[in-house]
Amino acid sequence: MMRKNVLLTSKPGIGKTTALRSIVDNLDPNTIAGFWSQEIREEGRRVGFEIETISGKVGTLAHVNLKTGPKVSKYRVNIDDIDSVMVPEMKMARESGRLIIIDEIAKMELFSENFKDEVLRCLDTKRVLGAIQERKHPFLVEVRSREDVELLKLTVKNRNQIPLYVLELLNT
Repeated sequence: MMRKNVLLTSKPGIGKTTALRSIVDNLDPNTIAGFWSQEIREEGRRVGFEIETISGKVGTLAHVNLKTGPKVSKYRVNIDDIDSVMVPEMKMARESGRLIIIDEIAKMELFSENFKDEVLRCLDTKRVLGAIQERKHPFLVEVRSREDVELLKLTVKNRNQIPLYVLELLNT
């Protein structure tokens, strides 16, 4: 089992979620819990982001058609779904002793104080496998600089090797 949390970071579009999914595909599903974020597309254009937990719950992280919530670019962030879908899944993962998948720790999610609090609780377990945005934000800087975090920078050149490296870490 891991001795540190492992967080992947990169510029947008390099493949953090793809790398995380390829790692998780090689793990026993009964030993993991957490969530994915993915684009919502309509007629070929991105209109928002969906949350899907490993246990099958679905929510909306952000969408162009939401009328309320903090604004990030053209999207409004859905704090209610962060708090009712993501946070309980992370808490369940933490309390059940499973590997905690967090995709991702980023600007939109950080509008939820409950999310930030639960991320810190999860990191204290040293069982987090996740992705973190590269941007300069006090919370992101705090998480990246923790001694119990191994930060892996994903690039186009190493993105196929990183999942193999992480699986090796998980099995040592």
